[in-house]
Amino acid sequence: MELRDLTRGLHPPVLTDRGLDAALSAVAARAPVPVHVDVDAEPRPSATTEAIAYFIVAEALTNVAKHASATRASVLIRRSRDRLRVTVTDDGIGGADPTHGSGLAGLADRVSGVDGALDVSSPPGGPTVLTVELPCES
Repeated sequence: MELRDLTRGLHPPVLTDRGLDAALSAVAARAPVPVHVDVDAEPRPSATTEAIAYFIVAEALTNVAKHASATRASVLIRRSRDRLRVTVTDDGIGGADPTHGSGLAGLADRVSGVDGALDVSSPPGGPTVLTVELPCES
């Protein structure tokens, strides 16, 4: 239900109230593998940028749970001036490919719609590293 709400432009109240760190920590707590979350996104980006970053991480962790055979994952978010970098890494089997019609293709579309960039490194045998750069304003 939560991802469906996000696709309609809705997001959890904790994102609005407490920001990405709290919202993503809640997502990580529900993941079937341990997820380390490290967020430094000050000054706080716009609500739109936060919602896109939240959606990206939620979808990426869903993909980890469904496809990666991972034992752990990490989320690293850093803001540098007018860019927000989102990195999701897992120690799974690799082989993720956004050109094969997966959830990654949808993420690429969402990111490109705001002039962002998505990069996926996922050699066979892993690890998988998904990196997204988003423009952001305060």
